[in-house]
Amino acid sequence: MSDRRISLDRAGYGLLSRTLAECGREEATGELRVCGRPGGAFHLRGGLVVAVESPGAPGPEALLLRSGRISGEQWDGLLREPGAGRWPEAGLIAHGYAGAAQLRVVRMSALQDAVFAVVVGRVEGVRPLTAPSGAGPLAPVALGESPLRLLQEATRKLTALAALPWPVLPDRERPVPVPGADRDDPRLPPVRRDLLTHADGRRTARDLAFLTGRGVYPVTVEIARMLAEGLLQCADVPPTVLPVPVRVPSAGALLPLRREEPVAGEQQPERAGRPVRREQPVRLGELVRLGEPVPPERIARPDHPVQPDDAPPPPPPDRPPRQLPRRRPGASGITETLAAAHREASWKGFFRLRNRIWTPDSGT
Repeated sequence: MSDRRISLDRAGYGLLSRTLAECGREEATGELRVCGRPGGAFHLRGGLVVAVESPGAPGPEALLLRSGRISGEQWDGLLREPGAGRWPEAGLIAHGYAGAAQLRVVRMSALQDAVFAVVVGRVEGVRPLTAPSGAGPLAPVALGESPLRLLQEATRKLTALAALPWPVLPDRERPVPVPGADRDDPRLPPVRRDLLTHADGRRTARDLAFLTGRGVYPVTVEIARMLAEGLLQCADVPPTVLPVPVRVPSAGALLPLRREEPVAGEQQPERAGRPVRREQPVRLGELVRLGEPVPPERIARPDHPVQPDDAPPPPPPDRPPRQLPRRRPGASGITETLAAAHREASWKGFFRLRNRIWTPDSGT
């Protein structure tokens, strides 16, 4: 892996800790929204944190359903009972699906795991404390926790994670089982068998936590240990770099590079006070050195084709090249004839023609 460093977002952590400390001193009650990646919401009551919700960690409901402690049909049946609410704790205990102590552990684990997910990510801002909404948190704890104690516990977990031989982050590495790893080995703990089954190189530790119904921190630590023991691996994928296609023509090919060179033996007409030069192509070898002057002998002309660099020099000509016959401008008289035919088309001729038109008033 190219970079396995884990660092704390000190600026965001300082902002969050100061805000929570102020809410604790004022014994505030309400919802504190944390903006960032993944961000979350702290629910306070009398200055104590009773619940934390974050998209980076599974909540109490996901911990119960995804872990297999209770099925989806059983959960739906509990929600349909009168007075169940969104968290049917009484029904879970009455039907024997879970005990009271187990539910307290699930609520506290979800709270601490959500705080860890917020701290290990990036905190971009904290919105002002708002009044508690009508619905409130899903499964608040009975006795709130000190906000600074929760932040210290999350920092301790982050430090322990960074001290591992192969540290990972919940949303960074995407492990895959090594070739030959036995996913059905009975000697492996259930958490490792689940990770070997669901790790496919596209899921992060956070994705595997939601999928298996476990906390983000325990799954991240277990993935780091399995990477160090050689059960999982994370292949480094270099950034995709698309090659630039370059078409190189064959040797001796001519490209239409526009260079102005005079042609020997030709009378140059004048244009705006300067002679007009002919445009000649230059070989491909000169294209890579456009800033350098091209010697005249390298110019490709119809009567002097360019030879390859390794070709022998051509023999000197016995006589000067034959020049095509050229006429003197104006010898044909076409210009004078056309000018006489269209002489009346100018604005002066128009007025002359107008005076020749007969009108009753003019008498002409």
